[in-house]
Formats: sequence, structure tokens, C-alpha cells
Amino acid sequence: MSSLALRSTPVRLPHLPRARWARLISPVLLIVAWQVASSTGALPERLLASPGTVVSTAVDLIRDGTLPHALSVSLQRAAVGFVIGAAIGVGLALLAGLSLLGEHLIDPPVQMLRTLPFYGLIPLLILWFGIGELPKIVLVAFGVAVPLYLNTFSGIRGVDGKLAELARVQQLSRVGMLVHIVLPGALPEALVGLRQSLGVAWLALIVAEQVNADAGLGFMINDAREFLRTDVIVVGLLVYSLLGLITDAMVRLIERRALVWRRDFLGN
Repeated sequence: MSSLALRSTPVRLPHLPRARWARLISPVLLIVAWQVASSTGALPERLLASPGTVVSTAVDLIRDGTLPHALSVSLQRAAVGFVIGAAIGVGLALLAGLSLLGEHLIDPPVQMLRTLPFYGLIPLLILWFGIGELPKIVLVAFGVAVPLYLNTFSGIRGVDGKLAELARVQQLSRVGMLVHIVLPGALPEALVGLRQSLGVAWLALIVAEQVNADAGLGFMINDAREFLRTDVIVVGLLVYSLLGLITDAMVRLIERRALVWRRDFLGN
């Protein structure tokens, strides 16, 4: 067989399902090491509860209704804050992305606000809105709006100018150009911003629920800290991480559906 034939032989890639299962090896090994360290006393229970204790505690919290109630309160806060923040972020991105005047007026304040830490905003939000639900929702909305604005604005400005010329030739109205050219062109980066904003939303919610809350996952974790219940703390943190993974998977599914026309995006 010639060397040319050898070079043209296709390379076999690893089987995809097997590769996915292989990704579970390191987490499983980590949990096993965690359990062994707890069982042998190398990792004291007062510092970190064992995996078995965490699972048992999670079952107890579900049975007595503590975890479902905390989860429902946190989900409601996250949902309301996300809707408000997404509307603000996308709206500002459209104003700044479609107009130079809008960019000059909107972009500098947003660039300043994106550097502010969440904890630095809490005292001011409490002074403005009190200690009820509103400051928590505002904090989540703030965390959602900034990354969604940045990515959507970048996506709008990244639309090929030749498409705008095509829209003029086709005599599309400004609304028609926005619907048929600008928004589809900006969609890939907007979806990236959506993934980022959802991740930041959960981080903002954790911060918000640690201060002046009487319900929610953050309150459950903060209350457990007072009683040195590391098992409850770990359960709450795991629920936060699972929520982040679930929402990220949902956005990735939307990406596959919405960007099916991009062959390079799907690797075809």
C-alpha cells in the first residue's frame, strides 16, 4: 500500500457515547475519595460532611418540605429577576447597537456598572428598596442585564454591513431589517450572553439570599452555617450547581434548534 493511501485512510474518532461516559470517571473517583477520607477520619465531619450524610440529609429535607419550599422561593426570585434583566439588557443593546448616539449615551455607564461587585451594591439596594424581595430581584436583574447587553451589542455590531446594503436593495423597512437581518445575525452572540447571564443570575441569587432573607436556598445555607450543619450547606450548594447546569443545558438546546442553519456551528 502506498504512502498516499495510508495518508488518505480516515481517522477513527472515539465512540461518542463512550467518551461521554468517560467524563464521569473523575467525578466518581472524587466522590469515592471524599467518602474514604470521611470514613477514615482524615476529613472530620465538622469540616465537611461525608457524601452518605449529604444524601441522607437531602432526603430528609425533601421529606419535611424544607428543600422544596426553599427551592420554589429561589426559583421565583431568579425567574422574575431574569425576565426583568433580560428585557433591560436586550433593550439597551438594541438602542446602543443600532445608533451611534445610543452607544455614546448607554455604553459608558454600562461599562462602569459591569465592574461593580455584588456585595458592594447590597447596602445601597437596601437603602433604596428596604429589606424585602425587591432588592434581591434587582440584584439578580442587574447580574443578568450586563452580560446579555455586552454580548447582544457585540452581535449587533458584528452583523455584516453588506447585508444592510442588501436590505436597502430589497427595500426592507427598518423594522424588517431588524427582524430579518440584525436579530438573526446577532443571535449567536446573544445566546452566548444568555448562557453567561444565567450563570451570573445564580451567583447573584446566592449573594442576595445571604442577606436579610427569611426563605430560599441562600437562607437555608446561612441558617445551617449558624448551627455548623455542613451537610445542609453542601446540599444547598449542590442544588445551586444543578440549577446552573440545567439552565445551561436548556440554552444549549435552544442554540442547537435556533442555529441549525449554521453548518459550521454543528460541525458539519
